[in-house]
Amino acid sequence: MRKQILKCLCCSLASAFPFLAFAEKPTNFIVILMDDMGYGDLGCTGAIGYETPNIDKMAEEGMRFTRFYSAQAVSGASRAGLLTGCYPNRIHMSGAPSHRTKTGISDEEETIADVLKKKGYACAAYGKWHLGHHKPFLPMRHGFDEYYGIPYSNDMWPNHPTGKYPPLPLIEGDKVIAENPDQSRFTTDFTNRALSFIDKHKDGPFFIYLAHPMPHVPLFVSDKFKGKSEQGLYGDVIMEIDWSIGQILKKLEEEGLAENTLVVVTSDNGPWLNYGNHAGTTGGLREGKGTSFEGGQRVPCIMRWKGVIPEGTICNKLSSAIDLLPTFASIAAAPLPAHKIDGVNILPLLRQKENANPRTSFYYYYRQNSLEAVTDGTFKLVFPHPHRTYEGFIPGNDGKPGPVNEFHQLKDTLLFDLRRDPGERYNVLSLYPEVTEKLSQMANEARIDLGDDLTGVEGKNRRPCGRIDE
Repeated sequence: MRKQILKCLCCSLASAFPFLAFAEKPTNFIVILMDDMGYGDLGCTGAIGYETPNIDKMAEEGMRFTRFYSAQAVSGASRAGLLTGCYPNRIHMSGAPSHRTKTGISDEEETIADVLKKKGYACAAYGKWHLGHHKPFLPMRHGFDEYYGIPYSNDMWPNHPTGKYPPLPLIEGDKVIAENPDQSRFTTDFTNRALSFIDKHKDGPFFIYLAHPMPHVPLFVSDKFKGKSEQGLYGDVIMEIDWSIGQILKKLEEEGLAENTLVVVTSDNGPWLNYGNHAGTTGGLREGKGTSFEGGQRVPCIMRWKGVIPEGTICNKLSSAIDLLPTFASIAAAPLPAHKIDGVNILPLLRQKENANPRTSFYYYYRQNSLEAVTDGTFKLVFPHPHRTYEGFIPGNDGKPGPVNEFHQLKDTLLFDLRRDPGERYNVLSLYPEVTEKLSQMANEARIDLGDDLTGVEGKNRRPCGRIDE
């Protein structure tokens, strides 16, 4: 009788306070990462010419973040940051590794998968990796039980418009199983692998990292979505990605897993703007991929966790992809890595705790190790630096890039009030000397910690990446 009463009491508490439910059954995690998808590329963020009903429904059932930042404005570094909870520069993983690169993620680093494995999670990675293509750097050596995908960007293949590359490998586990695979099958095949993994591990707990190679150029889409949008091939690709997300969410509902699965949808960086109609939109933010302006690093992010995240909520607080690891670790009651990480636990934001504001700063690093800007979540201080600019050039079309200036020199220090000027057009440096001083001190602390090529500071706490000698 006592056990029955306790069971009824627990059920009543879980019903009245749904956020307690995750303590009863381990929470599963699914991260769905797009490549080069811009802030304005979703229906719920203003996309025109196509619809994203599954992503929009996910936003209605969960939380949409408006101030969510990728770890860096380029693919490889961004993914390194997401998976390790570190600024990529801390672990010497800036930039985008290619087939020539002999470096990759170090064995000393712990990925989300490594952290969750300590609590018995089954972990899978599907799609694009980009943390090093040699065997010691591949997912199977870094906490994942399964891997099926490509080791770097889908344009790093013989048909690249501006460079020479060997055949693009398709890898299963740590073995190449094909070269130059049919990219029109990527979205469907990687989705089906994720669905199969859910089938095998539905009794949980599990972590799936589904990293779609699209909508990075070259664009490919399956026949089921070809010609379906008013935005041409780019819109078709986004519609198929939306279908993929719908399949994942449907599977979770069918298996009764929606209430104990946290699903995150986001992008690795902003759109590659000089590809014109084969690129996305920043939704009015300045510049795009490869820059530390908002269009390069502010990315769409939606999280759904039924019964825990209140439906239809908007989070305007500062947050980043590097925050996923400590957040997942907190939910799973898993120990954090022994070494320093830069992510913070944003679970209080997901629960909408009053006055929660776990992230109070963010550093915009780029190129080798250049601190280009800092923000406190309201103001952003931008330092003089060479940067890519798309402004003043006509973009390319139909898969061919337009010109871009990779080393445009920003000569002045700029201060932007991101609340009123997310497009970063009005320099208010002279109006807020106290803010400038505060952010400058924040930048000095970053330089001491991580270094800065622009000022010649080496940094005390950077760790080496992995390296292979051939």
